Amino acid sequence: MKELRLMKGNEALAEAAIRAGADAYFGYPITPQSEVIEYLMANKPEDRTGMVVLQAESEVAAINMVYGAAGCGKKAVTSSSSPGISLKQEGLSYIAGAELPCVVVNVVRGGPGLGTIQPSQSDYFQSVKGGGHGDYKLIVLAPSSVQESVDYMRLAFDLAFKYRNPVMIQSDGIIGQMMEKVELFEQQKRVEPDYEWATIGKKKDKPATFVTSLQLQAEEQEKVNLRLQKKYREVEKNEVRFEKVQCDDAEYLLTAFGSCARITRKAMEMARAKGYKVGMLRPQTLYPFPTEEFNKMAEQVKGILTVEMNAGQMVEDVKLSVCGKTKVEYFGRFGGMIPSPEEILNALEQKIIGG
Repeated sequence: MKELRLMKGNEALAEAAIRAGADAYFGYPITPQSEVIEYLMANKPEDRTGMVVLQAESEVAAINMVYGAAGCGKKAVTSSSSPGISLKQEGLSYIAGAELPCVVVNVVRGGPGLGTIQPSQSDYFQSVKGGGHGDYKLIVLAPSSVQESVDYMRLAFDLAFKYRNPVMIQSDGIIGQMMEKVELFEQQKRVEPDYEWATIGKKKDKPATFVTSLQLQAEEQEKVNLRLQKKYREVEKNEVRFEKVQCDDAEYLLTAFGSCARITRKAMEMARAKGYKVGMLRPQTLYPFPTEEFNKMAEQVKGILTVEMNAGQMVEDVKLSVCGKTKVEYFGRFGGMIPSPEEILNALEQKIIGG
């Protein structure tokens, strides 16, 4: 049966991983995501489902443990926060190159460098543009609530195995630390892997398999890249997710993702109360990005304000999406600062409505 609880975002992510039938979690503590591994250690999922939970000696070790488990066809998950995710980038590139499924959670904090433990959205470029080396993509989900954090964990595993590709859940310090009512889905059984690509040893009717991201011949490496690009086009065709709020009559558009979208929605309501016809478009997948939807809205509205907790990153994808059809401006706070609805409304009036 489904279960209703009051939970902190990070703890809800951990519980969702257990209930999604994860085989293993490998991670390392770092604020503001440490509750993920703390919850898993305290709740002993090995007794509930047989799930392995291990604190690795480093973020580098953790992502390579994920690589090994994913290569065996296991449901593997890891989590970290910004600088820790940076350390995982080489391993993520290897996993993407080997076409293996896994889930990575990033509870974003302010940067650059060690920065601050306060919430931020400054890892957008790193997540959607391929933070490691080579031409690869992560599927990136951006929850704006604790409930979506839970729902996206199950979705992340589904997408990872559907496309044999790493999936990132990009949370942040607000969502990770806040408590909300959440409906937990029923426990899913762990499944013994039976994938023809998985390295589970030689069996009677199945030859031994080999997983690698290494191709020494340029011609073979190009074939790998062409196959990956074809897969990414399929992801872009089938997996775009977004939310539209009061867009039918909108003359102006606000857009934001994650926790910032919650604040931006309040600013939209305040703008409506002042008589402005304002709608909001929230990307739920940062990759694939809702390019076509932004392009359609650009034909309807007089301007778009992108609100972010960074120095302006998603705004670049919004501008590329609208193809110059309408004005696009950015407003944000960064380094761990959180914009207020009043600040967003003021920016909308100055940069879009009166600009």
